[in-house]
Amino acid sequence: MPSISRRAFLSGVAAGGVAATGIALGSGAAAHAAPVGARVRQVPVTRQDHRVVVIGSGFGGGVSALRFAQAGVPVVVLERGIRWPSGPDADTFPSASAPDKRALWCRSNPQLFGRPVAFDPYPGLFEAVVGDNMTAMCAAGLGGGSLVYQGMSLQPSEEVFAQWFPGEIDWATMDSEYYPRVSRMLGLEVAPDELVESPNYQPARVFARRVRDAGLPLEKIPMPIDWDYALAELRGEMAPSYTNGDCAIGVNNGGKNSVDVTYLAQAEATGLVDVRTCHEVRAVERAADGRWVVHVDRIDMTGAVVENLILTTGALVMAAGSVNTTKLLVRAAATGAIPDLPDRLGEGWGTNADRIYVWSDPTEPFGVEQGGPVVYGSLNWSDPATAHTVIQASIPSMSLDMHSTMLVGYGVSNGRGSIRYDAGADQGVIAWPREGDDAIQDGSIGPTAQAIVGPTGMLTDTNKIVPSTWHPLGGANMGDVCDVDGRVHGQRGLYVLDGALMPGNTAACNPSMTIAAVAERALDNLVRTDVGRTI
Repeated sequence: MPSISRRAFLSGVAAGGVAATGIALGSGAAAHAAPVGARVRQVPVTRQDHRVVVIGSGFGGGVSALRFAQAGVPVVVLERGIRWPSGPDADTFPSASAPDKRALWCRSNPQLFGRPVAFDPYPGLFEAVVGDNMTAMCAAGLGGGSLVYQGMSLQPSEEVFAQWFPGEIDWATMDSEYYPRVSRMLGLEVAPDELVESPNYQPARVFARRVRDAGLPLEKIPMPIDWDYALAELRGEMAPSYTNGDCAIGVNNGGKNSVDVTYLAQAEATGLVDVRTCHEVRAVERAADGRWVVHVDRIDMTGAVVENLILTTGALVMAAGSVNTTKLLVRAAATGAIPDLPDRLGEGWGTNADRIYVWSDPTEPFGVEQGGPVVYGSLNWSDPATAHTVIQASIPSMSLDMHSTMLVGYGVSNGRGSIRYDAGADQGVIAWPREGDDAIQDGSIGPTAQAIVGPTGMLTDTNKIVPSTWHPLGGANMGDVCDVDGRVHGQRGLYVLDGALMPGNTAACNPSMTIAAVAERALDNLVRTDVGRTI
């Protein structure tokens, strides 16, 4: 394994802190894979009590950890993946063009980007969760999806936000306080012209020209990136990472303001936040006294279980992402581990109307190396009912000019699926209607993308080949399951503060900004009203 990852793992283990120990039979990979007649390895059991436990370390988890800590509340953050520290000329992340075991979570379905793969078990970056008619790509690692997302950070328009979010969330306050707060935390900046005019950013310039020719809106996309790193690459001061498109699944050179180096770094600096990597949550339940019990497997770098933890807390924040938060809760509801969860739990699940296209055009020299991750987009938001966004994104080097680049799209849609408990599998499973987001795809996103590529270009809709989403949303939706501050109805001390809280889409934008802004708003309210009472 890379030495940097080994150090990250060991530091996560050292932060664990044992309060009480016992012995239990192995669980997870260690027990499940044992052949008949084999001696099952025993692992220690640790029991601990904490004031607040946060499951997950993406945007919702990072905001929760920092704001509770700033209010003087100690927090334990559980992350199943590892730390991924980066810096100039680092080799922390795998190459997007030649992924290795670092790409795939050890208990993922064995596919990546729709293709079967065979990697050695490793706590890698992606978990492919395959359901009926849909595969959801779920992040693992400290920082959650912020490690691997391209970084497109968009604030919705007032009209589109009001169409899809409850009126209880005051737009004026979101616009004046919470979206700007997230922007400051992430250091959002658009790509400088000096970079865009360089040879490797030819695809961005072609996209801009085609958008203008089609009479569509065009603007630069705010990104959580210190673009000086990319400019330093152009000057030959560090190995390419941005400028060759190899930043699609993590930026090795640094300069990307992901959650681990912003929210979580500040949270840990308070001395009140205990971040535990390689801690995989298996189940949650409510104890007879009303407190919350979290069953955790501490794993090694192969996914084998080395310790069982049973954590008890008065306040449990679910921030493991839409799919995994919802899977934990629907299992708890079905098995009686948490009685009286809301009836609509698991419903209202959406894909943010995700689309990924390959744009090919023999008349355009897109270049061998395409700088990234994102420069321009077309925000088509005039109609809140069909609002959608199309953005050009780089693809890794293919050694020769393939006359191809990538377009990504997302929008608003009434298409909804569910995550329901499967007793045979003993877990929640995704069910997605086959027609899904066809209405917006056929009526707006697709036609806009086609208008951009024009008559000389060809679009390959990868979602038609492998239905997938990188932005799963909903399952514990605000209104049906939670209030707008993430409190689960009828469950004192249980909160959902991640993509599961969203109403199936985030108003024609990449979800990160809105998840973080909604969480920032919620934490202001929770610190004011729940700390000292429920928390």
